[in-house]
Amino acid sequence: MGEMLQTLGIQWTKLIPQFINFGIVMFVLWKWAYKPVFNMLDARQKKIAESIANADKIKAELERTQADRQKTLAEAGELANKIIADAREAAARLSEMETQKAVAVAEQIIAKAREAAAQDHARMLAELKREVGRLVVQTTTTVTGKVLTAEDQRRLAEETQKQLA
Repeated sequence: MGEMLQTLGIQWTKLIPQFINFGIVMFVLWKWAYKPVFNMLDARQKKIAESIANADKIKAELERTQADRQKTLAEAGELANKIIADAREAAARLSEMETQKAVAVAEQIIAKAREAAAQDHARMLAELKREVGRLVVQTTTTVTGKVLTAEDQRRLAEETQKQLA
C-alpha cells in the first residue's frame, strides 16, 4: 500500500497535517458558518410552517365569519320582512279605523243636517201658517170692509190653520 500511495504522489507526512488543517477548517466553518446558516434555515422553515398554519387558521376564520355574516344577513332579511308585514297590517287596521271614524262623522253630519232641515221646515211652516192667517184676516177685512176685533182675527187665524193642517 505504501508503494501505491507513492505512485499516486501521497505522502503521509504531508497528509496528516492536511487532515488536521481540514478538520480545523471544518470545525471553524461548522461553528461559525454552517451552524448559524442551518439555524437560520430552521428558523425560517419554522416561520414558514407557522405562517402556513396561521394562513389556514385565517382562512377557516374567514369562512366562519362569512358564514356568520350570511346567517346574520338572512336573519336581518327575515326580521325586515316581518317588520314590513306588521307595518302593512298596522296600516290596514289604521286605515280601517280612520274609514270607520270618517263614516261615523259623516253620519253625524248627515243626522245634524237632517235635524236642521227638519227644524227649518217646521219654522218655515209655522211662518207660512202665520202669514196665511194674516193674509186671510187682511183679505177678510178688505172684502167685508169691517174692522175685525182681536177676537175675530184670532178665530179666523185658528180656523185657517186647522184647514191648512
